Amino acid sequence: MKPIGIFGGTFDPIHHGHLRPALELLELLALAEVRIVPCADPPHRGRPMAPAPFRLELARAAVHDQPGLTVDDREMRRPGPSFTLDTLIDFRADWPDRPLCLILGSDAFMGLPRWDRWEQLLDHAHITVAHRPGWDLAPNPELKDVLNRAWTDRVEDLHSAPAGRIFTQQVTQLEIASTTIREILDRDGSVRYLTPDPVVRMIETSPYYARNPVRSYARVSREGG
Repeated sequence: MKPIGIFGGTFDPIHHGHLRPALELLELLALAEVRIVPCADPPHRGRPMAPAPFRLELARAAVHDQPGLTVDDREMRRPGPSFTLDTLIDFRADWPDRPLCLILGSDAFMGLPRWDRWEQLLDHAHITVAHRPGWDLAPNPELKDVLNRAWTDRVEDLHSAPAGRIFTQQVTQLEIASTTIREILDRDGSVRYLTPDPVVRMIETSPYYARNPVRSYARVSREGG
C-alpha cells in the first residue's frame, strides 16, 4: 500500500507556498495522496484571523481540481486543542497497517521538542521533512538522537513499514507566507498569484483578513459580496 501523506497547518490562509511542496512530495515519494489537515485550534500560536470553517473551505477551494491532494476535516470535528499526536492516532485508527507520512517543514521539524508528546510521533507515522535546496540539518542534541536512530535516505523504507522513519526531501520553497498575505489584504492590496484564484476570490469577499473592519466591508461591497 502506498503511504498517505499528512500535511497539517493553520493555513490562515492557504497559499502556493503550501501547495507546491505538497504536490512535489506526492510525486517524489509516490504517495497515494496528501491529506491537507487544517488546524482547528492551534495550541502553539495565537488565534487565527479567520475562523476554522472558513479556513477549511479555503483549503478545499485550493485543491478541488488537483488529483492526489485532498482536504481532511478531522481536526475540525474534534474538540479541544489540535495536537498533532492526537491527529496521527486518529489516522492510525482508520488505517491500522498503512504507512503514514507526517509532512513537516524544516522549521517545524527543528521545533519538534516543543511539541506535545513529540517523542511518540514516530510510533504512529514516518516524518518527512520538506526542505529548501542547501538546507543544513543542525538539530539540538535531543532531536539529533532521534534523527540518528530513525533517519533513512531510502523512499522504499517509507513504503515498507507503517511508521518509525525520518526522511528528508528537497522541494521547491516559495517565499510566500500567510502573514504577508494578511498584511497585503489589510492594506487593500491584491494577493493574486500568491494563492489559487478560487482562494483569492473567497478571501477578497470576506471580512476576515483585514484589521480595519471599515476597509474590509468596503472591499466586500465593491466585489458584490
